[in-house]
Amino acid sequence: MLPQGVPMFAEAIVRGVPKTLDAGITSADLGKPDRAKAMAQHCQYVQALEECGLEVTALDADEKHPDSVFIEDTAVVTGRCAILARPGADSRRGEVHGIEEALSGRYENIERIGDPGTLDGGDVLQVRDHFYIGLTSRTNREGARQLSEVLRSYGYGASPVETNEFLHLKSGVSYLGDEDLVVAGELAASKEFGRFDKIIVDSREGYFANCIRVNDHVLVAAGSESAKALIAARGYEVIELEMSEFRKIDGGLSCLSLRLPGRDGGVYRTAAGGEP
Repeated sequence: MLPQGVPMFAEAIVRGVPKTLDAGITSADLGKPDRAKAMAQHCQYVQALEECGLEVTALDADEKHPDSVFIEDTAVVTGRCAILARPGADSRRGEVHGIEEALSGRYENIERIGDPGTLDGGDVLQVRDHFYIGLTSRTNREGARQLSEVLRSYGYGASPVETNEFLHLKSGVSYLGDEDLVVAGELAASKEFGRFDKIIVDSREGYFANCIRVNDHVLVAAGSESAKALIAARGYEVIELEMSEFRKIDGGLSCLSLRLPGRDGGVYRTAAGGEP
């Protein structure tokens, strides 16, 4: 049985690994990514999603946008609506157009973030019917305000979370269900997350706080036995995946897919009727 508050995901959308991957934006000092290895790791990621029961749609690689494999940043998908993001990096804004087409056949209502707002999907964490929106170098207050307004119009709650330590909010926090959060660094002490039962990842291994609950499993990045053990100790079934090449360009597990909840009558819900 799924913990309370975890939507049953039915589908995921991913995007292929571009040949231009090594030109992606990065703050890491880990060397250039190897595309062949990245493609193999991406394939294993897709297979893991399928093993968790998801139908995976793979969009073609977008060679014009080196960071486009990190599809999560282009949109926020919910059980009631989809919101097209406006990425904080100018070079990434063109990525959104292809995602709009993919989502238009899946959602009745598609909203969007507009100028001067900026918003990356990686800054948005859903916990039941509430969304935490990270204020980062990629998501500004106007973007967070616009997203909050849209979400509230569909019956959701929303609140901002200040973070200076991480590129994206979900780089340092993941929701697993019930009251369980995986957190690292400054987010472990954030008042916004004070009520949760925290699985705290050592600050030196903060990268491994980015994991994703997919139905009956938790996908974790390979490389931290301690983080893996902490999650498994709570009773979660863990799938470990190699992420070395994506880590070189600031990418984590959640970045590589848009995970959609189950459908209601063939389309995603557009009224405030609760999560699937």
